[in-house]
Amino acid sequence: MRRLDVIDRALFHRVAVARRPFGTGSRSGLWLRRLSHAADHGKLWFGAAAVLGAVGGRAERRAALRGVSALMLASTVANVAAKQLTRRPRPLLDPVPVHRRLLRQPVTTSFPSGHSASAAAFATAVAIESPLAALVVAPVAAAVGASRVYTGAHHPGDVVAGFALGSAIAALTLRWWPRSSDLPPPAGPPRRPAPALPEGAGLWVVVNSGSGQGALTSEGPRETAAALRELLPRADVRICGPDDDLPTLLAEAADLAAAAGGALGVCGGDGSVNLAAGLAVERNLPLAVFPGGTLNHFALDLGIDGMAATAAAVTAGRACGVDLGLAADDTERRHFLNTFSLGVYPELVRLREEFEGRLGKWPALAVATARVLTTSEPVTVRVGGRERRLWLLFAGNGAYDPPGFAPTHRTGLADGLLDIRVVDGGRPLARTRLAAAFLSGTLARSRVYHAARLRALDLESLGDADRIAVDGESLPASGALRLAKSRRALTVYRPGTD
Repeated sequence: MRRLDVIDRALFHRVAVARRPFGTGSRSGLWLRRLSHAADHGKLWFGAAAVLGAVGGRAERRAALRGVSALMLASTVANVAAKQLTRRPRPLLDPVPVHRRLLRQPVTTSFPSGHSASAAAFATAVAIESPLAALVVAPVAAAVGASRVYTGAHHPGDVVAGFALGSAIAALTLRWWPRSSDLPPPAGPPRRPAPALPEGAGLWVVVNSGSGQGALTSEGPRETAAALRELLPRADVRICGPDDDLPTLLAEAADLAAAAGGALGVCGGDGSVNLAAGLAVERNLPLAVFPGGTLNHFALDLGIDGMAATAAAVTAGRACGVDLGLAADDTERRHFLNTFSLGVYPELVRLREEFEGRLGKWPALAVATARVLTTSEPVTVRVGGRERRLWLLFAGNGAYDPPGFAPTHRTGLADGLLDIRVVDGGRPLARTRLAAAFLSGTLARSRVYHAARLRALDLESLGDADRIAVDGESLPASGALRLAKSRRALTVYRPGTD
């Protein structure tokens, strides 16, 4: 180790005294110092994630989410754990020209480079989901590492170790979050009768302009509506603008569809689809889902990859039956197509919505996640006659994969079961044990984690849990709560249904 340290210091000195390190001169090298500053606290990568989420496709949005998750893990491991264990001093700045030095020198220890760990984690995570996006991100990540040596903040060995650590943590995310291409195909729900609607005759569609940009055209909701009219020229397509009330517009469309013996359609995210699904079941209408949100979990689990696929299913009358989850408290019955949760997740959603107007969705999600992980406390609920402290209670409408803390893919849409997952907050050092199990990929065997497949679950009291999340929407709740399946299934148009 001593010999490696000598070599490392010698390499640092060669870079420090070189007139044109990494092929840069004094003026052209200024961008390296600025790049190093831009990467402070992950700002550069949160911005890159925001761009990927806003302008990219499905793969790029998944890349942004995986990248931010890997970055936060890598930064924590590098800056909190590894630096405290090694305590290597920073390089001496004497040989580094003044114009290359950072305006504010780091005060933490040197090994490994946290900037490099974050850069490598983000770039590797992006490469897992979107190799094309990684072609742009990877050179920037490499330049960030170079900038840390150029400015005198780190030895070359610190940067190499940071790159190795960040890449390893990004690869480790595959243990609890598989690539979409590695997931098994969903089980085919049973076929259900639905009217064939040539050219969309008898279909009323509401386009939610407030949803994300998942399948919406880049120009906006009007262009999306025009694309729908081109696919289904006889459909009645309506836009829900910023000043309109989405539940009211959907209810009006559902009433018209019911009177005509037709179908209800919705173009939006999972929250919009949830509203439409409840109305469709109440009026015994088939539902046409045109993915127009950020993630479109329900559409993807149905095998719907775009508006044209749904339009073809509507024209041919191909449909299936899917379960509808039900969360009923003392005051209201709420349906959920995807997931229900209480604990830290509803608080995360609330904070994300609070920050979203100022920061944008993806940076807001990152800020909300960091705050929840550092400040949130377990909630107390009563189950089976005794009180339980829980970090999270998750209920999936059908069985999800993979097992553990981050289910991403549904393997059944009509199995009659709720996928219940609980993270226990009542055990000693629960937060630390949860983080350790999550990082090591052993959460499914941890004593703070419990899972079951149930037909119903009764929560006798929500205690201090005053909010729940239903299909990604944070909502108030109180009193007792029953999780179950609706007695009436949802009929939904689905491509490829024989």
